Amino acid sequence: MLAISLFSGGLDSQLAVKLIQEQGIEVIGVNFRTPFFGGGAALAAAARQLGIRLEVQDCSQEYLEVLRHPRYGYGKNMNPCIDCHGFMLRKACALLPELGARFVITGEVLGQRPMSQTRSSLAAVEKLSGCRGLVLRPLSARLLPPTVPELEGWVDRERLLDISGRSRKRQMELAQQYGLQDYPSPAGGCLLTNEGYARRLRRLLALAPECDAEAFDILRHGRLFSPGPYLLAVGRKAEENQALAALARPGDYLLKVRSHPGPLGVLRPLPSLDEAGLEAAAALVARYSDAAREPRVTVRVWQPGGSERLLEVTPLKAEETPPAL
Repeated sequence: MLAISLFSGGLDSQLAVKLIQEQGIEVIGVNFRTPFFGGGAALAAAARQLGIRLEVQDCSQEYLEVLRHPRYGYGKNMNPCIDCHGFMLRKACALLPELGARFVITGEVLGQRPMSQTRSSLAAVEKLSGCRGLVLRPLSARLLPPTVPELEGWVDRERLLDISGRSRKRQMELAQQYGLQDYPSPAGGCLLTNEGYARRLRRLLALAPECDAEAFDILRHGRLFSPGPYLLAVGRKAEENQALAALARPGDYLLKVRSHPGPLGVLRPLPSLDEAGLEAAAALVARYSDAAREPRVTVRVWQPGGSERLLEVTPLKAEETPPAL
């Protein structure tokens, strides 16, 4: 028999897999990647540690509808946790016939998350998934109503667990018992829960409500400014400059002081940009360069695959600098 694991690579999802593997059931890990979570080297390493096949699917564009219009609202920041879990379970359940699997497991723990893992939230998530009865949560199963896999005898309910609450003591003990190592911390996996990122995201969506998934990459790097209808990311170190250069896309402007060391800026018009806006962005990039005290500096401005131009600007003074997002 085969089951699908909604697999994040975290400790709880790894333990859920181990509990089902112990009952002689093969597990395939499925991970859904968006601009905000999913994928990564740690995920693949966790799957190898468990000896399971891993399927990673990008659902970025489809996920934007969940982000923009969550039926159950947001958590503390921009995290639509209930709708998000329901979306991922619906995607996983749709894979059951394709992969020849019978049911889906998750690492959810009753009472661990205040928004998405209460009894009512778990029920709402399962309703959103469209596959009631086929979602098994091995870590808390004995505290929840029996599922189809339990009622049909595919799994032994008595060999599942009754973990609840925010304490991770039992999970840590199980990790040692199973020899699981190098698992990620339970926090920080989703950018939407991060207050700073959520603030940047709100600004982007206000400027470009119908933007595509590729627009979100600029939110992850450097200082971010938006004094007008555009976003300007300014690198803080060499690694960020390299990352910003790599993500620049057609329509963006790249800015760098010509005569002195300094950061790279990537300017993304949303949707357009006038000359005054371009000059303001150049002055802001110059403010963070070694030419910040010069009366006038030359800033190179170019677009990916396009021609280059030069702008003469006065670097902004610290007191003139708009607040970063």
